[in-house]
Amino acid sequence: MSPIKPTLVLIPGGWHTPTSYTTLTQALQSAGHKVHIPSLPSMSGARPPTAGLKEDTAHVRAFVTDLLSTGETLAVIMHSYGGQLGTNALAGLGLAARKADNLPGGITHLIYMTAFALPPGKSMIDLVREHGHEELMPLTFEFADDMSVLPRDPTYLIGDTTGLEKSVVEAYTADIVKVRWNGQCIYDAIERSAWREEGVKVAYVMAMADTWFPVDYQKSVVEAMRAEGVDVGVWELETGHCPNFTATADVVKAVGEIVG
Repeated sequence: MSPIKPTLVLIPGGWHTPTSYTTLTQALQSAGHKVHIPSLPSMSGARPPTAGLKEDTAHVRAFVTDLLSTGETLAVIMHSYGGQLGTNALAGLGLAARKADNLPGGITHLIYMTAFALPPGKSMIDLVREHGHEELMPLTFEFADDMSVLPRDPTYLIGDTTGLEKSVVEAYTADIVKVRWNGQCIYDAIERSAWREEGVKVAYVMAMADTWFPVDYQKSVVEAMRAEGVDVGVWELETGHCPNFTATADVVKAVGEIVG
């Protein structure tokens, strides 16, 4: 008898909404997975922004806790900023920790998909500074005075779309620049690190051709987790920053191997 697959929760990256992951969601569902995706308060489009990392954290934690209260076991996929957010929001929700508190359900896997896996006290900008790239920020991000932000070149964010229909790429691009994201999230430090939790399996899906969040950054966060004794499994995909869109089948395969 095959083991029951954990339900998947996908935490979006900046500029992404649940709609942005339709292709991946449908592929995962076809492979037999249940998938939930929360919308992020920081992507409300309010000017000036009314929600940031703090509000995103509270929302995602409540969203996941509601699922766990029904006895679900969850594997959480985090994309880009979703890694910083999930790392902060999901500490203490592992299966073993929930069981110790006589609570149902729990998180079994944390899957970082070219995502920020950081320790407490660190922010996304800290990683950029550590690699000496802060001066490149204005070339990559278009910040308004209210700190709302868009990518200057969405195609650079997405990565190589060779083989995809032009109309499909245009629709995805239009979706991710539809709403300005709260750029303050890049500068806000996290307070907790879910990947430190005993009993939760950690995996990292590396996008080897990612120019938005370069592979050197991805390797550095994996090395930092391993330096703390965390056993991090790594899956390498030859794709850019949005493998959910540009390498969907490869992501589905990796997720299947990770969750078993």
